[in-house]
Amino acid sequence: MTAPDVFGAARLGPVAMPNRIIKAATFEGRTPEALVTDELVEFHRRHAAGGVGMTTVAYCAVAPEGRTDRHQIWMRPEAVPGLRRLTEAVHAEGAAVSAQIGHAGPVANGASNRAPAIAPSGLFSPLSMQRVLAATADDITRVVRAHAEAARLAADSGFDAVEIHFGHNYLASSFLSPLLNRRRDGYGGSLQNRARFPREIARAVRDEVGDRIAITAKLNTDDGVPGGFWLDESLTVASWLESDGSLDALTLTAGSSLLNPMYLFTGDVPVREFAGVQPKPVGAVLRVVGRGFLRSYPYRDAYLLDRARQFRERVRMPLVLLGGITSTETMELAMAEGFSFVAMARALLREPDLPRRLRSSRSARSLCIHCNKCMPTIYRRTECVLARTT
Repeated sequence: MTAPDVFGAARLGPVAMPNRIIKAATFEGRTPEALVTDELVEFHRRHAAGGVGMTTVAYCAVAPEGRTDRHQIWMRPEAVPGLRRLTEAVHAEGAAVSAQIGHAGPVANGASNRAPAIAPSGLFSPLSMQRVLAATADDITRVVRAHAEAARLAADSGFDAVEIHFGHNYLASSFLSPLLNRRRDGYGGSLQNRARFPREIARAVRDEVGDRIAITAKLNTDDGVPGGFWLDESLTVASWLESDGSLDALTLTAGSSLLNPMYLFTGDVPVREFAGVQPKPVGAVLRVVGRGFLRSYPYRDAYLLDRARQFRERVRMPLVLLGGITSTETMELAMAEGFSFVAMARALLREPDLPRRLRSSRSARSLCIHCNKCMPTIYRRTECVLARTT
């Protein structure tokens, strides 16, 4: 069977896309009032004009306490006019647009949000230096419903898709983790119980929007944390999500924003830059212990492929490969391995027009050097620090 052309037209559920390249979710840092700004619209318009098939707006929290800080968008009627302006700008460039929706759970900054963060079980957050509360049964019901309402608002705002965040130890991901989920009710203990919450979210979203838009989810292959959610369990959860019929595709990711953030990114570890953008007490601690928290993993192209192959063998649903997608050769490898789409992030921060360059010249190469100095910029305005100087 011939592999699809990554630059050819494709469908994701009900959505027509000009190609199979997705701009992955990277918090933009361009919403100081938790609403769309002209700068956010231009950020995504540039990526659409640069040749991606779909760009992903991140992060659209489903509840105010579900933000990693209070400047992020949370989905409510007040946000719809700005979101419509954004989707119209992307569509005018010929690309599709997705909203990443979710609840940050223990990764939320309760101090910034001025509302307690929640997790499956109580814990102390090293990110906010505050206690995180155990989610009540009412919280679970409320957050499931909030995902459905957020998806409806996304559809009403002109989005072509939503990506539900089941990764990085955000709330749904933390329920999957045996390390973070110590509940003794129907949402804790066995894998089936721990997977109940994300499966309920996906079902509620599908029931709410039907086939109006595509529904994808971002799922950890593993947390990269001893005692956490690991590959064998993730493969089972992926097969359950497929059998539920709630999703049009699954994006495979890895790591814990709470406990091991560099596990996903790989490459250089900019401890000094991270410390410099934190409040003074946190920054001082990070300078001392940063190499323990921000662990180093070597970069290589398609660095999630070995794990992702196992999902390709287990499920038939469309899969999105991310992690080190920087060249035509890597994209074509993903297509040959049976993946339906590829997702790019850091390389597009460096060069929003990279997909157009790759399409026009097979010898074109990304300028991203995986220094990861873009990561600390999320606290003010997400950008490639090298692009700033060229």
